[in-house]
Parts: sequence; C-alpha cells; structure tokens
Amino acid sequence: MKKPKLRKEELKKGIYILPSLFTCGNMTLGVLAILASSEGHFLWAAWFLIGALACDTLDGRIARVTKTTSEFGLQLDSLSDLVSFGVAPAVMMHMLVLNSLGNTGIAIAVLFVLCSALRLARFNVLAQSGEVHKHFKGLPTPASAGVVISFVLSYELLRPREYTINSMNIPIFSDMMPFFFRAMPIVMIALSFLMVSNIPYSSFKKTNLTRVRSIQLFSLLIVIGILLIVFPQHTFFIIFSMYAISGILFYFFRFFWSRRRKAGKKAEAATDTNN
Repeated sequence: MKKPKLRKEELKKGIYILPSLFTCGNMTLGVLAILASSEGHFLWAAWFLIGALACDTLDGRIARVTKTTSEFGLQLDSLSDLVSFGVAPAVMMHMLVLNSLGNTGIAIAVLFVLCSALRLARFNVLAQSGEVHKHFKGLPTPASAGVVISFVLSYELLRPREYTINSMNIPIFSDMMPFFFRAMPIVMIALSFLMVSNIPYSSFKKTNLTRVRSIQLFSLLIVIGILLIVFPQHTFFIIFSMYAISGILFYFFRFFWSRRRKAGKKAEAATDTNN
C-alpha cells in the first residue's frame, strides 16, 4: 500500500517550523543563561549565550535558504533576541560587575535592556517597510551582547580555577582584563547608545564565503580561524569589539571625507568665479 504524498501546504508548514526551532533554541539558551547568572555560574552563562548567537545566525540563514521568512518568524526572532541579547547580558553583567555600584548599576542594566528593545523595534519597522538596506542602522543587538559575552568568557576563564583552558590566552589581553573589568560600566552605557544611534554597521548579508576571490581575505579568514581555535575567549572579544568600533570609525571617516569634498567643491567654485 502506497503512502499518501504530503501536500504542499503540509510540507511548507514543516519547513516553517525548522527556522522557528532554532529561534526557540535561542530563547531557551537565553533563559538558561539568566538562571546560570543568578546562581553565579557566569562561565556557563557566557557559553549558553554563545550558543544563542549560533542559533540566531542559523535561523536567519535557514529561513532565507528555504525561503520561509515570515512575519511570525520576524516577531519571534526579536522576542528571542530581547531575552538572549538584552535581558540575559544585563543580568549577567549586573551579577558580575554592576552590583557593586548600587542603584547606578541597576540603572545601567535597565538602560541596556531598554536600548536593546528599542533597537529591535526599529529593526522590525525597517524590515516591514520592504526596503533593502546594505547596512544596519545602529549596532545590532547580538553584536552588542557579543562584546559583553566575550568579555565575561575571557574574564572567567582567567580566574584561578580548575579550568585547563586557562593557559590558552593572549598575555597582553590577560594583563588588560582588570582594566576592562573596571571599564565595563562605561562600555555598557556606550553599547546602549550605539544600539539606538544612526551609525551604519555592515550587515555582511551579501558576503558569500564560498566564493572568496581575494587571497588577502582568504588568508585573513584562515588566521581568524586559527585564533578562534587556539585563543577562543580572546578572539571572540577582539572580533566583537572591533566590529563595535568599526561603525564609529567609518562614521567619522565619512563625515570628515564629506566635509573635505564640500570644501574642495567650494574652492573650485571660487576659482571658477575669479577666472
């Protein structure tokens, strides 16, 4: 007896479930990170959020490849991101660093969550407009959380505990960790404002890593891969921090370049008038 063929509608629903499962995995890991942070297990919390970042990357990729992007998936993804990359990092940093600042620390944690929510709400509005954007407007919430997560990962792995991975660190960054620890309240505030800013950040959505034609880019990817294997905690911190800073540098570069071009055009116009 032959089995009945699946209808296209049933198959479509099944494909829609696949990216949603990764999105739910993202939220689940975010909740686990909050629970781990509340019990003082910051290393576990950081690794849970690294897993949440992986799920967040995969659900979008799968949805685009299978052409199953939907309004439901967009809203669910934003809710998951708010939990995993807004609330969870704020709770983690409050338990680890900000609690020593009293009410100021609470205010910084709340600011981070509120700016994450505003950033995600603006992203949803722009996504629903149907316009294709080459850059993100403001620092993406997962990238902002990535700076915090990778710092906690680096800081916790350097503590004098029974972690054999402690020896796998970059000495310069190991020496700078106490400074980063003291500066994290300011970093949290800066990340919060970067999320709601208009500074453009590269989306990398059109980057096809399977067709890398530049030898320099290919070599850079190999170096990054090696560093991730040998020095995972510090490499994550360097990558996320450089991405956060890149938007600021690019913004000021464009600002001064546009001013220079305008000054050049005015000088040319004045020269033509005199002639």
